[in-house]
Amino acid sequence: MIKPLRLLFLGLFGAAAVHIAIVFLLPAYSERDAWSELASKGGLYTTVRLGQGSAEGVLGEKDNPFFERAACRFDLADGMARVTSSETVPFWSFSIYDREGFNVFNVSDRSASDGKLDALIVTPAQLLELRKGMPEALQTSLIAETELEEGMIVVRSFLPDESWRGIVDRFFARMRCEAY
Repeated sequence: MIKPLRLLFLGLFGAAAVHIAIVFLLPAYSERDAWSELASKGGLYTTVRLGQGSAEGVLGEKDNPFFERAACRFDLADGMARVTSSETVPFWSFSIYDREGFNVFNVSDRSASDGKLDALIVTPAQLLELRKGMPEALQTSLIAETELEEGMIVVRSFLPDESWRGIVDRFFARMRCEAY
């Protein structure tokens, strides 16, 4: 009686271990991931609105109707990455993801000195160089230090109701993602 139970638990444990391994390896082996879809929409530093006019795959998903999103890819080998928008909205946040889609950094407008989106993504070495002489234009920028060389920036904006649509659309239209 003990031997069949032992085999059953061993089988269940083995199946659970294989399942967990597959779940964690999916981002590494997936061909239709967010990085690939963003690359198909444009080059590095190209801002892509998510969930608009795109019914396919990861970029077409709209999980929350009260948030609008845009994303861009960056490569810190080209220098620092900077994301800005001259428009203000009721709430924004930005996140940094690695190529596999794992979130490595988050911040919201509550951290910005004037509520405007102005953030710089740097490596630790770039931050050391930056601290030697901070340019005037970056004095109020949020600085996100990351070990990543390549990654994605996702910016979200709160859309309380449709009367805010124009402001939110201008926020994303004026959003710039660029090497700095």
